[in-house]
Amino acid sequence: MRAATAEASRRKPPAVRRDWVSKTLAGTLLGLSLALAPSGLYSEFNAAMPLPVRGQLMMWMVPPIWLGTLSGVYFFGSGLRAWLWLGGANAVAYGALLALRLSA
Repeated sequence: MRAATAEASRRKPPAVRRDWVSKTLAGTLLGLSLALAPSGLYSEFNAAMPLPVRGQLMMWMVPPIWLGTLSGVYFFGSGLRAWLWLGGANAVAYGALLALRLSA
């Protein structure tokens, strides 16, 4: 028992996972796409608002959503899961945007 405890304390910490590039690309590319969808939804819901005000609100809502997605992507277990979940979220968001535009 004592030998196993000593061996466990001498082990090196696990290396950095190799899928961080995949997660970073998923967060950058799909995160931006995912951040643009709520901006479009906001524009569709608030069409009566003057364009300069609506445009500023739409523009400034993108970076917090994008950076939040980019920072949260590292909580996924693998790069593949990040791509799949963010891809699915993009499909839902753009499906909602398409449905809203077709209904109007």
